Amino acid sequence: MAFDSLHSGTSMETAMESGKVNEKVGLLLRSKDQSFFFTHIAFDTDTTSLKSQNLSFVLEAPFKVKYEERPIPKLESPHDVLVQINWTGICGSDVHYYTEGRIGAFVLTSPMVLGHESSGTIHSVGSAVTTLSPGDRVALEPGVPCRRCSRCKAGTYNLCPLMAFASTPPYDGTLAKYYALPADFCYQLPDHVSLEEGALVEPTAVAVHIVRQAAVKPGHSVVVFGAGPVGLLCAGVSAAFGAERVVVVDIQEKRLAFAQAWIKGTRTSTFLPGKDATAEENAARLVAENALGEGADVVIDASGAAPSVAAGIEALRTGGTYVQGGMGRPEIPFPILKVCVKEVTVKGSFRYGSGDYKLAVDLVAAGKVDVKGLVTGKVGFGEAEKAFETVRGGEGIKTLIEGVRD
Repeated sequence: MAFDSLHSGTSMETAMESGKVNEKVGLLLRSKDQSFFFTHIAFDTDTTSLKSQNLSFVLEAPFKVKYEERPIPKLESPHDVLVQINWTGICGSDVHYYTEGRIGAFVLTSPMVLGHESSGTIHSVGSAVTTLSPGDRVALEPGVPCRRCSRCKAGTYNLCPLMAFASTPPYDGTLAKYYALPADFCYQLPDHVSLEEGALVEPTAVAVHIVRQAAVKPGHSVVVFGAGPVGLLCAGVSAAFGAERVVVVDIQEKRLAFAQAWIKGTRTSTFLPGKDATAEENAARLVAENALGEGADVVIDASGAAPSVAAGIEALRTGGTYVQGGMGRPEIPFPILKVCVKEVTVKGSFRYGSGDYKLAVDLVAAGKVDVKGLVTGKVGFGEAEKAFETVRGGEGIKTLIEGVRD
């Protein structure tokens, strides 16, 4: 679909009237072992005010990124919308591509725009779109399934083998000025929900899916391994679902202190595993110190660490439910005997499915999950690489990158 057939509050020509774009922006890059800078341009928060067509943050190879002008995405369907990105959070998967260039079978083979945790403002809509208008503020669900395969028809579209997911090779991500996607994958934000909060709907939806996989109910005891953003959100969503007790486990004391202060509305406690203790010893102490009786009803692992997996299975009660939400090494030792003897229900969790995004927006809007409290840093678009290095270094909880300003 050509842009001249779009419905928009302003013309494309007016929207793009920005003076001559500085062509050298696309030449700025920094690799692990060398850097190139243009002394007459300071790439700090002021860079976001650069006039651009579709300035994008592009990964060329591990530790090698650049800013590049790219064409504004065309709307391929009358049901699509064009979104101007306002805020993007950095996910662990983005950092993994930044450092390794791959996650499992998803391998970077050509330059790719990073980012997928985003909010933005509707710029233009296709001729068949009736639910959104230019100027609406939205959270973006960044994975578009085929809608036709057996998994899509069964309602588990997150398992679609043809999923086009942002910032997963070969698909570009959302760290650009503009991003196009179907209107039904944009969720309008209530007036009182900020665009910064909107960028955290994506990881909240991940947590919603994990907690729904665990079938957390009022009165349940839930143990969450890993106090990173997804682990914290799993704890927060579990509390919102009515869990009577939530225990957060991590090897970093500062993250446990953050978790204790952040989670509200339920009995929350934290646990620091012994460095030299066995899985059995850590689990026994976890259960005893947190009054879990015969064990936890639900254990969620959001760390992907083998010791956490082993301790989690040990800490479950007989007949409990274990959900693997964190990704670690492709293969790890697994306590299969304990799973059988305790008749544990074991589930995986991948991204988010039908209803998860809407519920995430509702939880944030109702104040039941305080996503704003997870934001520990904000940077301008020109400081995107700095933000990635900050997250790679384990600093803070959630860092947001502002979109390209007009």
